[in-house]
Amino acid sequence: MESPIQAQPPLDFLAPNLQPWLLRLGPLILPWWIRSQTAIAKIEAENLQVLAQAYGDFSQGKNRLLLAFRHPSINDPLCMGYLFWNLLPPALKKGALQPPPVSHSHFMYDRGIPLWGGDFLQWLFPRLGGTSIQRGKLDRPGLRSARDLMLNGQYPLAAAPEGATNGHNELISPLEPGIAQLGFWCAEDLRKAQRPEQTLILPVGIQYFYLTPPWREIENLLSQLENDCGIGPTTDHSLGEARLYERLYSLGEVMLDLMENFYRQFYQQNLPAVEDLAQSLQENFNNLETDPNQLLASRLQNLLHAALTVGEEYFQITPKGTLPDRCRRLEQAGWDCIYREDLRDEQTLFPVKKGLADRIAEEADLRMWHMRLVENFVAVTGHYVKEKPTVERFADTLLLLWNVITRMKGGNLNNRPILGRQRVQLTIGEPILVDDHYEDYKGNRKLAIAKVTEVLQEKLSALII
Repeated sequence: MESPIQAQPPLDFLAPNLQPWLLRLGPLILPWWIRSQTAIAKIEAENLQVLAQAYGDFSQGKNRLLLAFRHPSINDPLCMGYLFWNLLPPALKKGALQPPPVSHSHFMYDRGIPLWGGDFLQWLFPRLGGTSIQRGKLDRPGLRSARDLMLNGQYPLAAAPEGATNGHNELISPLEPGIAQLGFWCAEDLRKAQRPEQTLILPVGIQYFYLTPPWREIENLLSQLENDCGIGPTTDHSLGEARLYERLYSLGEVMLDLMENFYRQFYQQNLPAVEDLAQSLQENFNNLETDPNQLLASRLQNLLHAALTVGEEYFQITPKGTLPDRCRRLEQAGWDCIYREDLRDEQTLFPVKKGLADRIAEEADLRMWHMRLVENFVAVTGHYVKEKPTVERFADTLLLLWNVITRMKGGNLNNRPILGRQRVQLTIGEPILVDDHYEDYKGNRKLAIAKVTEVLQEKLSALII
């Protein structure tokens, strides 16, 4: 029997190979693609004049520009493309530069995206000026390319500092330090080259709003997920927020029970009983009554730790860093078993050696399954819906649960349900002048990078409506 996953040659760096003809075709095709392939009905931008000013200065050689955009959805790159190709050009026409500059951006993307997106994305992204990066290891070619684009690219560079989608419209994941580091590298390289440009990081917020609140669709999906988890059909299909939250919370508890028992029974993970965890929380808060949401959040964090431990033990990785850090290292360990340097010339492999390599690839993929579960839950707090029960927050959380349940059933994540048509709000923030922090960078690089990352996190958070 053939392995569902087969060992393959290594994942090589995908270098930018910008094709200008695509920049002429893209603005014509993109609106149609968004309308036909997504739930997005409208895209709007606020403070567009800030981007127009920064972009105009970039085209005149006054700055080097890095756009740091929020990443709540897989549709964010389409929205950023629409921003540059369809919304920014009219604003540039109002400026002093005539003719206005061509509006586009280079961009960084995870090398794994073409693995699930297919050969078309592997062909398209480099030709749009994108540069790939493997975030689970020191990707020297990827970093060199991003650094060169930041310094010499024909267009500004765009990247998502959260590193991956978090599925939350109104919650920002902890930012990775790479954006700040790129900014400081650029400032440093400009000084070495005795060039006068400033280095700017421009925050871009992205939020999705339903045109018509899809409460009935949310209730229908909730019923489906309850059925998947063995929860008996409810007789109360009311759409009141309190009742829906009660059912959502109960679904979360049942899922936690199922997954905790799964990891206890089959992977020997020492997850505490609910009663023991509640007692521990009570003692830590001076015997105050335990908040059920805090208990749920604590159980979830323990479960995520256990799931990652299963993968780390298999790949013999020492747990280190945050949950996203551990996910990236696990992903890279799995890729190293599937995409192997010793398989670069597959023609020289005899069948038995290739078969054994396929067995290793299959086992690695199975262990990465645990990490994929964690990816969907890594930003969940346990309080997101409770503190503000909007239709968007209900939908965010329910769709994350759908992702996890679909993975557990072995289903196809590409069949993600659409709850309703959406409006996208892009909000341009005020730029961060990296040069203002450069002296600090020369004194203590780690602290300066942390400071700029903190400032960027605050500015992106302030853009949430």
